[in-house]
Amino acid sequence: MFIGHFAVGFAAKRVAPRTNVALLIAAALFLDILGPIFVLLGWEQVRIDPGNTRFTPLDFVSYPWSHSLVMSMLWATLLALAYFFATRYRPGALMIWIAVVSHWVLDWITHAPDMPIYPGGAGFGLALWNSIPGTMIVELLMFAVGVGLYVQVTRPRDRIGRFALLAYIVLLLIAYAGDRFSDPPSSAGEIAWLGVIASAVVIPWAWWFERHRELRAM
Repeated sequence: MFIGHFAVGFAAKRVAPRTNVALLIAAALFLDILGPIFVLLGWEQVRIDPGNTRFTPLDFVSYPWSHSLVMSMLWATLLALAYFFATRYRPGALMIWIAVVSHWVLDWITHAPDMPIYPGGAGFGLALWNSIPGTMIVELLMFAVGVGLYVQVTRPRDRIGRFALLAYIVLLLIAYAGDRFSDPPSSAGEIAWLGVIASAVVIPWAWWFERHRELRAM
């Protein structure tokens, strides 16, 4: 799951309009923000295995601290509490919690049986990734709905608010297609560094275009 996680962040703006969409997207991506860092630290392991599933050449050997259900709920609770104590905005805190945990649920749907319930536990997964058309249809539909809900809630205040969002959407779609149809990466370290760099780009970018948009009258 890739742009499906972004879809959750965009859609969450409908329920928590006062929360910056960058925070909602960061929450939906949070497990994938942690995962590459933990791989680089040697705490988790992923390897390149073309054919592991039809959609991706990655074999997620071990990632209990970022991607187990129990840990995702712990991360979600910590982030939601931190946000609530900083803002006192209950809808935002709730949607941050849901967005973080939704990552596990969506990965459980797409992954091979490698999603643990708790660190050291057995892995589970419905393996939607074994169907390339099925995966792409589900994610693209989710993304369209998520972006649609976001633009129902917000409108651009200026050209940056309009075109920075459009460029963001185009970039994500290009990255999604490129990830699927490009050659497998050369190493797990390459994947991890790309993940770190991507997070450092997409979260501030979302904050930027959101600053140039405003809520529509509901």
